[in-house]
Amino acid sequence: MRLGHPIKAHTARALKCRSVSEDFVERKSPLEVKKELEICFDLIHRLGRGIVYLGSARIPPSHSHYLQAQELSREAANLLDCTTWSGAGPGLMDAVTKGALEAEKPVGGIKIEKEAGEWTASKFHPYLPPQNYHTCRFFSARKHGLVDAVIRNNVSDKTAVIALPGGIGTLDEMFEILALIQLKRIGSSLRVPFILMNYDSFYSKLLEFMESCENLGTVAKGEVSALWKVCNSNSEALAYLAEFYGLSYSCTKPETNLRRTRPVS
Repeated sequence: MRLGHPIKAHTARALKCRSVSEDFVERKSPLEVKKELEICFDLIHRLGRGIVYLGSARIPPSHSHYLQAQELSREAANLLDCTTWSGAGPGLMDAVTKGALEAEKPVGGIKIEKEAGEWTASKFHPYLPPQNYHTCRFFSARKHGLVDAVIRNNVSDKTAVIALPGGIGTLDEMFEILALIQLKRIGSSLRVPFILMNYDSFYSKLLEFMESCENLGTVAKGEVSALWKVCNSNSEALAYLAEFYGLSYSCTKPETNLRRTRPVS
């Protein structure tokens, strides 16, 4: 399925925000989670595996990281010719969705009913067609789906995990996937590249902490650096993906490299 540019809004399905105070409906049976898993796996089967992006839902479109993420998504989708996956929410997830649509490549999303501290607008997305995303009630189903979207079954499969700047949710997903890679639950047969985008040294303190963990002995020397590739720019990330998959890549235009103009709200 190819989704072209320009992006069209689904005005008939305008978002209707729930009240933050609305009570969460408790799970009545584990079969409810199973059903959501089945829907996520069917969605991935239809759209294809590809690049999964993790990142903040709070960063506004005016922020440099939003613009860089949008550019990275566009170029990476063209490079790997694959589906782009994210949480299909606001912030950097929206940036990568727009970038992939600009590249006219397939885009899929696995949403969650609560994002960035607020209830999201119902189960609708402002411009993705409804057959291209699913809104989960349960984080477990969403996480399983996003992990499944990067599994490589064949040498020809081109997938990746790209962690953009983010908060608690991003760190949770990032380290969960890293643990699965470490334990060879992902990439045991065919490796999956994991890229940490260190825009404006965003993750430098985290990297210092991981070094402290090595010095303390809670992780082995070189263990963390073997799990991911830290990149400071889009061109560095794209060059790494090209090398990983044996593709041709050359940066032919200036890269968006705007500095932060306002604090992230």
